[in-house]
Amino acid sequence: QVHVVESGGGLVQAGGSLRLSCAASTRAFIPYDMGWFRQTPGKEREFVSAIRWSGGDTYYADSVKGRFTISRDNDKNSAYLEMHSLKPSDTAVYYCAADPPPFDRYPAGDPRKYDYWGQGTQVTVSS
Repeated sequence: QVHVVESGGGLVQAGGSLRLSCAASTRAFIPYDMGWFRQTPGKEREFVSAIRWSGGDTYYADSVKGRFTISRDNDKNSAYLEMHSLKPSDTAVYYCAADPPPFDRYPAGDPRKYDYWGQGTQVTVSS
């Protein structure tokens, strides 16, 4: 069983920055692909960004390219999402997800790829 926990959400003014963190706890080292999704009330969960377990490949939704940066620290089994130039439209609950091997069952942006999900952290961007 993998426990995924997000942190770092909060309230920020438009144009500001936040850094989200995600920790995946496991008993042994297992490489995970990790992803970030977000959701607002009444809408489907939306892909934001993803990173391969090796850190070598990253993926971004068009709406966040150039503003968000995903990274990871495998020593800590953690992933991070640096968010800059935030807009009110970025307001959502942000979820971190982990995909254990075997990988590539689904594309990085497909929520079905990920077996383990955190509880989410609220990001609110005021205008």
